[in-house]
Amino acid sequence: MVQKHLLIIALLLHICHGARRENLLKETVTNIAEGITNNPVVSLTTHAYSNAFAAAVNAVTWMPNVIANALGPMTLPQYISDTNHGEKADKFVVDFSAARANEDAKLGIVELIFKYGFPVQEHEVETEDGYQLTMFRIPGTGPVVFLMHGLLGSADDFVVAGRESGLAYMLADAGYDVWMGNARGNKHSRKHFILQPSEAAFWDFSWHEIGVYDLPAMIDYILNKTDETSLKYIGHSQGTTSFFVMASERPEYNEKIALMVALSPVAYMSNVQSPIVRLMSPGTFILHRLSKSLGLYEFLPDNNLIRTLKLLICGTGPVSEILCSNTLFLMSGYDFPQLNVTNLPVVLGHLPSGASMKQFAHYGQGILSNDFRKFDYGVRENLARYGIEIPPRYDLKKIVAPVSMFCSDSDWLAHPIDVVRLVNRLPNVVGFYKVPLKQFNHVDFILAKDVKELLYNKVLSELELF
Repeated sequence: MVQKHLLIIALLLHICHGARRENLLKETVTNIAEGITNNPVVSLTTHAYSNAFAAAVNAVTWMPNVIANALGPMTLPQYISDTNHGEKADKFVVDFSAARANEDAKLGIVELIFKYGFPVQEHEVETEDGYQLTMFRIPGTGPVVFLMHGLLGSADDFVVAGRESGLAYMLADAGYDVWMGNARGNKHSRKHFILQPSEAAFWDFSWHEIGVYDLPAMIDYILNKTDETSLKYIGHSQGTTSFFVMASERPEYNEKIALMVALSPVAYMSNVQSPIVRLMSPGTFILHRLSKSLGLYEFLPDNNLIRTLKLLICGTGPVSEILCSNTLFLMSGYDFPQLNVTNLPVVLGHLPSGASMKQFAHYGQGILSNDFRKFDYGVRENLARYGIEIPPRYDLKKIVAPVSMFCSDSDWLAHPIDVVRLVNRLPNVVGFYKVPLKQFNHVDFILAKDVKELLYNKVLSELELF
């Protein structure tokens, strides 16, 4: 069964290298299977699967050096998954099953906010290139704060943690005028003045376009609507990447930002720990081209590749089946002690929210280039677009708005080393904070059980200084 599911991975590696050996598939499957079988803790530790898989892939001697180097050694944060631990797994399933009746999992974001006693408004804004974006607002009399979600996320990210822990609710309780954005292509922003989501041209964007077009359009709309000259910006993951794009490519917007709070900031990605991201990065350019040729432009989480990676990275068992069926957890890992099991059905009911294949491809290019650059279209098209063979770097010196950084040790996508590298290149970093919990990971920034005490109280304190 495992060998059957590995066929697609063998195919991708075959595409990356070219058909040099007739027994390519047999060798690949054998090496991967042996790597997994020989790992003594394969059924106990979530990360053991990714380590075994990476070791097996690196053992395939025909693989090009660039791919092996890109995969690199994976020294992943080692915390035990309770996936197959008898009573704990049973309790997890019981608690999760009992919580599945929670209506919040089926309510839309407007209904959810209204249910918990807050006024809510829905606003629509059009970008310069014709996308129609939806924003949600919890109106308040205090300063304006704008929340921007990460990859595969939406405005829902800031309310799904629940009434007591959702960042949007906390900010509203503190009196802020809370606005939540939605990038093009997610479930709330699937409209265009001319194009339809069924057309290839609709999905021809990465987080570059989100930064150059989406953020400016939403920020201008908010400032015009509130009659303010600046706002406070809080971004998570891709919400930070797109901000860095905007502030460097359209530097006039620095003046409109009173403070930028970067939760799990992603720009440099040399030390990314996520097995799925590192595994896919060598072939992102080819995968992007292949998906275009097959007419696949939107990232589809339910396919053979994802199911195979779920098996190899997460293993089997009720907990891994529940969590790793969600692409977000598969990509960024999960911190079992910080999982709010009773709220998990709500999370799974709202995430993921959609993204383009090109967004993933652009991040993959960042891993390979060891830099923060514009999208790489290949030498010929790069020359036509940029006038040079290699895509230009984003000029981080132009980002003069005050930035406060928040990171964590076990973040698979925003490694502290990469965050420090970013800090050293930004001219106006006013704060740097590492969450004081070793296991705190990428999705914990929006979903952790103790996110209020570990992170958000500090964020609110930071906002009050500006």
